Amino acid sequence: MPLTRRDFLQSAGAALGALALPSASSPTPADARPPAAGSVCVSVPPRLAGASAIELVPGVCRQAIRPDGPQTEIWGFNGSAPGPLLRFRQGESVAIRVRNALPQPTTVHWHGLRVPNAMDGVPHVTQHPIALGGTFDYRYRVEDTGTYWYHPHQSSFEQVPRGLYGMLVVEEAKPLAVDREVHWVLSDFKLDQGNRPVEDFGRILDFGTEGRHGNVVTLNGTAAGAHRRLELRPGERVRLRLLNAASARAFLLEFRGHSPWIVAYDGQAVAPHPIPDGRLLLGAGQRTDLVLDGTRPGAGEFAVVDHRRAAATMATLAYAGKPARAKALGRPAALAPNRYVEPDLGRATDHYLVFEGSGQGTPAIGRVDGKALDVEDIARRHGLTWTMNYTAQHEHAMMHEPLFRLRRGEHATVKMINNTDFEHPMHLHGHFFRVLAINDIPTRLREWRDTVVIDPRGSCDIALVADNVGEWMFHCHILDHAAGGMMGTVVVEA
Repeated sequence: MPLTRRDFLQSAGAALGALALPSASSPTPADARPPAAGSVCVSVPPRLAGASAIELVPGVCRQAIRPDGPQTEIWGFNGSAPGPLLRFRQGESVAIRVRNALPQPTTVHWHGLRVPNAMDGVPHVTQHPIALGGTFDYRYRVEDTGTYWYHPHQSSFEQVPRGLYGMLVVEEAKPLAVDREVHWVLSDFKLDQGNRPVEDFGRILDFGTEGRHGNVVTLNGTAAGAHRRLELRPGERVRLRLLNAASARAFLLEFRGHSPWIVAYDGQAVAPHPIPDGRLLLGAGQRTDLVLDGTRPGAGEFAVVDHRRAAATMATLAYAGKPARAKALGRPAALAPNRYVEPDLGRATDHYLVFEGSGQGTPAIGRVDGKALDVEDIARRHGLTWTMNYTAQHEHAMMHEPLFRLRRGEHATVKMINNTDFEHPMHLHGHFFRVLAINDIPTRLREWRDTVVIDPRGSCDIALVADNVGEWMFHCHILDHAAGGMMGTVVVEA
């Protein structure tokens, strides 16, 4: 059924306002609560006249990123970064019109959703870029529940860090038993002292190192820090959907004084378990669903800390309001899993991806546009710093032969070997995969993911069933790395 205006009013009000939500005496869904005073609600996507489609407009706008000083010129969907929270029901048919109000072409990719290939939003591979003033209609059916997101795939190393991203949620038929749902979109902006964006996109230095990092880390579009408060009622149970929408930065989060349960990675259910070692790694493009219980009333306030930035505080957990319940709850119930065909390792074909580049472990020769070149020529002539299987791909329009070809229904394993000194969060479009091993150590959960972080000088083994026909991007989600050569395609043939 088409998404109603009421659905969007609810989801937008729940999604991206201030962290301090008003207390209540009884459990109330988050999307039924008004935003706290001083919060900034995102705009609601308007309906197209005479149609059931939703309209998203990427364009230039202004937003208060830092708490002090002038607003910053950003690029956002419908006037905000993050853009509107899109919330759908499993099995729903979705129609979204994107109207481009940017000064350059764009597309929209639906990160994690198994959409038809023509709807995947990859310029020159699945569609032509949307020109200034142009439109493109994305139509697909949402098959899988979970936490996903949307962002451009055209010049993504610039468009995403300017603010073009938003969360997308597909609801379960039987929601998790919680008192409230909260959404955190983490990212960063690079600003000067006057809150103006630093226009240094596309530097080969960023392509060849850890990527372009902003100097202002944000939570739901404004600067993170101790002043960002999530107020819990004693005994309250909250579902916290986390998204790392940064173009390069990873987060390593600790919820001090609390032990949240992980219930989903990249939208896919896992057996509920505490955060391993108390610190949650969230690589670029990844999502994690947590269940957070308010178990420490009267013990003060607690920091949510990012250990990737010298223990910088992202937000503060505080307590207010009447108790939700007298006794703390135990382990949450598991989410219902999405239905995927289990890879049969006994008959799977084996494939390899080897990452080289950035001056460490780089082969003497790489390929660009089908030609073998000295790696110094690759960097000097093409601005490329990375290879996958000894090939550097520098534009979506200049794709080489695919990394590998699979037949529809084929079971496959892929071993990714990182011969570089930097981590690489690798994202496969159109599919989910089982994570079998990290650094040759079998994973305990064998979780389903669409984005997995490969450690420096490390490796990762995954398995999948190729059940979605088309040409699918497989790339590093440090977007400067993708622009610097770490992109390719996997073709699934009918």
